[in-house]
Amino acid sequence: MTRSAAGVGMTSLRTRSRMIERLREQGIRDEGVLAALAAVPRHLFVEEALAARAYEDTALPLGFAQTISQPFVVARMIEILRDGRDGLGKTLEVGAGSGYQAAVLAQLTRDVYALERIEPLLARAKLNLRAIREFRVRLKHADGRLGLPEAAPFDTIIAAAAAQSAPPALLQQLALGGRMLLPLGSDDQRLVLIERRAEAYVETRLDGVRFVPLLPGLA
Repeated sequence: MTRSAAGVGMTSLRTRSRMIERLREQGIRDEGVLAALAAVPRHLFVEEALAARAYEDTALPLGFAQTISQPFVVARMIEILRDGRDGLGKTLEVGAGSGYQAAVLAQLTRDVYALERIEPLLARAKLNLRAIREFRVRLKHADGRLGLPEAAPFDTIIAAAAAQSAPPALLQQLALGGRMLLPLGSDDQRLVLIERRAEAYVETRLDGVRFVPLLPGLA
């Protein structure tokens, strides 16, 4: 059965609006980011059995030991990447999952590339994006640690899985003046913003988070 983007009950537009108000209360100030989250029906990107929980501020399981990030974390990460800039520019997402964050990013920039190492999840992401007629995202089955050299450099790189240190390939593929945001660490994870400047890469440690690990290879 085809699920409606408008939703009903706990997946309704009213419920989605309450999520946006809650994000404002939690400190998200970028109205562009809030509008992007409001535009994407998160309930279509989770398992149907979990659809009633789609607009709660929590991560939800996707299978394959993966999760869809909580709305606040998605909003916070994109807000950090947009802060003080004209836009995201050419954007690479590492860890597409079910396609939700890629769909949000596509509301804010026309040039989104998203990598997913788990082939069944990638197939699901393609179906989800097609269902909402979002055709601006280019999806690829790839090892996210290696980035996408054929499309580099990227103005923005965002990772939805935690590494011990920033993968060298991603650093190399970041454009001069570009920004990368990724969770680093294992037990004590932090969002780390990396800016590529002419003289060096500049790191800023930010919020504590909890993400699945960034694993090598394809699955």
